[in-house]
Amino acid sequence: MARRKNGAGSGITLIANNCELSGDVHFSDELQVNGTIKGNIFGVEGSKAVIVISEKGRVKGDIRVPNVIVNGKVYGDIHSDKHIELAAKAEIVGDVYYHLIEMVKGSRVDGSLVHAGSGKEPKTESKAQSSKRPTEVPAGERTVGSTSNVATVKSKSA
Repeated sequence: MARRKNGAGSGITLIANNCELSGDVHFSDELQVNGTIKGNIFGVEGSKAVIVISEKGRVKGDIRVPNVIVNGKVYGDIHSDKHIELAAKAEIVGDVYYHLIEMVKGSRVDGSLVHAGSGKEPKTESKAQSSKRPTEVPAGERTVGSTSNVATVKSKSA
């Protein structure tokens, strides 16, 4: 087991591709999801928790983790107060609340992208203020940024 400089233990938890968990998951270091989790996932607040969802990984529930890397499928909202990376095979069906987001060509979000600056939950907009104009990442481009805009990203039909 790896040790941090301060002597506290750290570790990686693996949910293998032949494994399915039902229920909420709480962790503080790194969670690697190659299988399926049916439940909400929580990273310990104030930690450097990271969840990595591989290409074959599936999550059916909300994710509240400081650092999120997705290359599989998530059916639920994602809340991150630090960094979200959506890799080429990422498919999100739900809203994404982010501080800093990186989207690679091929990633899809069927829901809203909402900037949640300073680690605080964003305020809900009134329907009069909300824009329903869809925004997509153009093919061959990558978006990295921290903006205060709210965008809706819709997937293209295959």
